[in-house]
Amino acid sequence: MSKLYTLKVNDNYEFSVDKDNIQDIDIIKKFKNQYHIIEGNTSYKANLLKSNFSKKEYQISINGNKYNVLIKDKLDQLIKDLGLTINGKQKDTNIKAPMPGLILEISVSKGQEVKEGDILLVLEAMKMENMLIAPQDGVIKSIEVQKGDAVDKKQLLIEME
Repeated sequence: MSKLYTLKVNDNYEFSVDKDNIQDIDIIKKFKNQYHIIEGNTSYKANLLKSNFSKKEYQISINGNKYNVLIKDKLDQLIKDLGLTINGKQKDTNIKAPMPGLILEISVSKGQEVKEGDILLVLEAMKMENMLIAPQDGVIKSIEVQKGDAVDKKQLLIEME
């Protein structure tokens, strides 16, 4: 039995493919990150634009069209179901100050649902504005600071659940 992978493309198209199907595709590496693919009777020009191997996230261009691809296998789904990260630690839902600074803006409120990557607040440190983002999807449980507060490194700013 072949290993099964789930591919999610542009967050709206999901399909499964097994290792045997992938090995049947004719792929020729032309240059660094450039490939020529023949599948069936169709020829494609593919470019690997970005890759995050540890998260199994890739941005590719096929015949000039860009696609964001997320690849998961059975182990990834099990890890997600257990609420763990790939290194076996539970995800931290506390947002702490990465450095001392001043809270310039708070973009969320208690009880608000947020998605991974949403901006939670802006922290000014060393004359630079740093946007702190949600590390995962969740709900804002509490906000421990206010606009204008001076904060210390590792101080709790926002708690998520």
